[in-house]
Amino acid sequence: MSERSSELEAKWQERWYAARINEVEADGRPKFMLIFAYPGVTGYLHVGHMRGYTYVDAIARYKRLEGYNVMFPVGTHATGNGAISLAARIARKDQKTIDYLCGNTCPTDMLEQLKDPVKVVEFFNDVYVNQYWKRFGFLCDWRRFTSTVKPDYQMFIRWQFRKLMERGLLIQKPYYAPACVSHGPVAIDASETDIQCGGSAETVEYTMLKFRCGDMFLVAATLRPETVFGQTNFWVNPQADYVKMRVKDEVWVVSEQAYFKLSYQMDGIEKVAEVKGSELIGLRCIAPMIRREILTLPADFVDPAVGTGLVTSVPSDSPDDWISLRALQQDPGALSKYGLDPEAVRAIRPIAIIEMKGWSDLPAVEITERMGITAPDDPKLEEAKKLVYKDGFHTGRMNQASGEYAGLPVMEAKERMKQAMIAAGEADVMYDLSETVTCRCGEQVVIKKVDDQWFIDYSNSEVTLASKEQAKRMDIFPAEYYQNIHGVLDWFRERACVRQGNWIGTRFPFDEKWIIEAISDSTLYPVYYTISKYANEGSLLPEQMTEEFFDLVILGSGNAEAVSAGTGVDPGLLRRIQDDVRYWYPLDLNLGGKEHMTVHFPAFLMNHVAILPGDMLPRGIFVNWYIIGKGGKISKSKGGAQPIPGAAERYGVDALRLYYAHIASPFADVEWDNEAVESYSARTERMERTLLDLMALDGQASEVDGWLISRMASRLLRVQEVMRAYDLRSMANEVYFEAFNDLRWYQRRGGSHAPTVRRVLDLLLPMMMPITPHTAEELWEASGRSGLLSAAPMPKVAEGEVDAAKERAEDYLRALMDDANEILKVTGIKPSRMTLFTSAPWKHEVLEMAAGLHARGELKVPSLTKAAMSRESVRSRGKEAQDFARKLAEELMKRSSIEVEKLSLKIDELEFLKGCKDFLEREYGCEVQVHQAGGDVSDPQNKARQAAPGRPAILVE
Repeated sequence: MSERSSELEAKWQERWYAARINEVEADGRPKFMLIFAYPGVTGYLHVGHMRGYTYVDAIARYKRLEGYNVMFPVGTHATGNGAISLAARIARKDQKTIDYLCGNTCPTDMLEQLKDPVKVVEFFNDVYVNQYWKRFGFLCDWRRFTSTVKPDYQMFIRWQFRKLMERGLLIQKPYYAPACVSHGPVAIDASETDIQCGGSAETVEYTMLKFRCGDMFLVAATLRPETVFGQTNFWVNPQADYVKMRVKDEVWVVSEQAYFKLSYQMDGIEKVAEVKGSELIGLRCIAPMIRREILTLPADFVDPAVGTGLVTSVPSDSPDDWISLRALQQDPGALSKYGLDPEAVRAIRPIAIIEMKGWSDLPAVEITERMGITAPDDPKLEEAKKLVYKDGFHTGRMNQASGEYAGLPVMEAKERMKQAMIAAGEADVMYDLSETVTCRCGEQVVIKKVDDQWFIDYSNSEVTLASKEQAKRMDIFPAEYYQNIHGVLDWFRERACVRQGNWIGTRFPFDEKWIIEAISDSTLYPVYYTISKYANEGSLLPEQMTEEFFDLVILGSGNAEAVSAGTGVDPGLLRRIQDDVRYWYPLDLNLGGKEHMTVHFPAFLMNHVAILPGDMLPRGIFVNWYIIGKGGKISKSKGGAQPIPGAAERYGVDALRLYYAHIASPFADVEWDNEAVESYSARTERMERTLLDLMALDGQASEVDGWLISRMASRLLRVQEVMRAYDLRSMANEVYFEAFNDLRWYQRRGGSHAPTVRRVLDLLLPMMMPITPHTAEELWEASGRSGLLSAAPMPKVAEGEVDAAKERAEDYLRALMDDANEILKVTGIKPSRMTLFTSAPWKHEVLEMAAGLHARGELKVPSLTKAAMSRESVRSRGKEAQDFARKLAEELMKRSSIEVEKLSLKIDELEFLKGCKDFLEREYGCEVQVHQAGGDVSDPQNKARQAAPGRPAILVE
């Protein structure tokens, strides 16, 4: 991109901010308030983030055009351990982190300061505002900027939690939560705010089965306690390291990794010895519930990092167990190596325990035979397990081998058998993660028991029902999420809302050893943007923002004089803040990435419903998908992402904005492609160059002038239609592709009328402004207009400017040229003369009848034929008329009413084409003649007979 582009961007950004058009106050106009989900302060952002942010600015600019008083505030979300982890890595001189920082925009002399997490937040706040959002020309009201580290913001969050407590939505109970082994609890969700990897991990509950083996218990973890009646042997990984640990008055054997995890979940456990897996092979132990002696056998498939690192074997229903057992039975070398009795091992047989529809009584045996699985390392085993487990759980019933549980559905037996074994002291519970999760500090995340955890009770039926009702009234995009959010609200349950440890965030007002976690302090915050300006300018101090203050200005409870007496805030200022809140709220649109669909957005809605009155509830949610790199989602925490300043320099900001708006639906992931972005850079330049060329024209008026004005007016009306659903892609297509083609056609047709160009600029430049504001402003100024386009109102389409007949005529001409070009391509003729035959008048009569029948929903071949043949001018054409009526009816029956109406618009084809004669002769370099079919003209190929309304016949010689 040229240096001129950067200069142009800086020029207009300076003018916008100098004019303060981004700063808004409550006034008499209708308002529109929108935000994007503020980013976590965990490092540099990348081009993927700018997709959603750009949508918000484009929508904000468009709403300004429509006459709305638009508030677009921004902030940052520093809660959690992101800044702490980054500061810690800098402090220990982690080279990868230092290279990452200095390779972007961090001066080396800043590194010493960035050992302080607060300085990290301040540094990235500046980066986000000045290098990203201002660099892209966003019209944010910077006076309202806030961050979750600010004391005034934290006073607001403390007030929010007091309201939740008042409404009975804060509860306390024991909890097993993900926790970093160094920093304490973390949130695991798709946003990966607190973690480096593992955002899709789920908490898994294992049943730990205790197998008595002499004076100790071998402890196996299972997800299927209902299968214990089918236990035939016990699996141990001979290569793994195990530990003996004391649990109360018992000694358990688990893997080293399991002991580490259990130390965070069980009180008072102690390692007493280490033992090799090979030492545990060949032992006999008593299986729980069935109290049958079984043999311990070697199995490499047992992962010491999963569960307890020990597994019980149920070969009837586990394809893994069956294949491994059979392989061992057929491997004399392995039996000899571990000193196993071959006869004892070969005597082990599967025990049928579950009856399943469509399966034999030994489903694991059946599925492995069906899929041709013979080896323990066959990748098809995973699919086999899923098939058997799914059908077994959903359709299976316990058979007679299951004792008192016989006849029970598997899903019921599972819980009953688990509880029975726990009650008998034969089992316990362990929690683990479904995949590896790493904290932002680099340490492992485990499941940890918290005895007195606080939760927000999102399962409250009253709040859930009211939230679902509000969701029905909201504008939610995409439509699929409008349907799905109701189900999400239904299954949303208690969510842990506080953490202990080394975290940035707000102290929990009811017990300050806790910090409010990152999702819970980012739900009601949009309303705080209506207040933050006063704190930022110093009119409000954090200590003045008491519960009574927020009750007054947000909820309208209390009176200004009483609150003033308690806080020292002037009553007039209190009333002004209260008026601001009531003017700007509710929030009209909240935009965020798809990772927020099951985390942030439900909590955002439910907190509003729980705390605010009905007239302050949010009106809209917009979900955008990702810009992805080759191979998956771009992540700022993993590196490899295109830096924003570099992309802006390389392609130009407007090109990037157009790319985001047009490359795909916002509801689809897009793979970043440098060549694609380059094409949008070229598109932006071509549009600017074409408009500058048109501005230089000063020719005579012509027929094509009315067409171009009509076309631009129609495009404006179309943009207004699609933007009711914030359809920026359709808007971009109308403006930068369809309208661009219109301009090029105008040039091609010889249009050069300055007043026409001026009116076109009136209509087109405001449509360009929301997506490519810098280019649009430059063209606005170049055309001699004063003031800022970004502050101008939406142009109005004057009566009569949209002329469907003129648009139809030019479409007719272009369709004619397409047909002529195809003829020349197929025949290879270099024309010396082209004769055009317009349709005979009687065919227009038939078309008019067909359009009338179509409008009434009565168009059929018989009805049109009957109507046409009732008219003498048509009937006299005999079979030709009947054939034409049939073909026309068949064609129009496939068309929409709008298409038929357009086709039937009356234009004088003969006179219009005569007016285009000079243009066509220039285009084709040959003589062009225009005649009406049926006239006295040479037609050796009888082409005139083929002419139809809207489609002239073409004779090329």
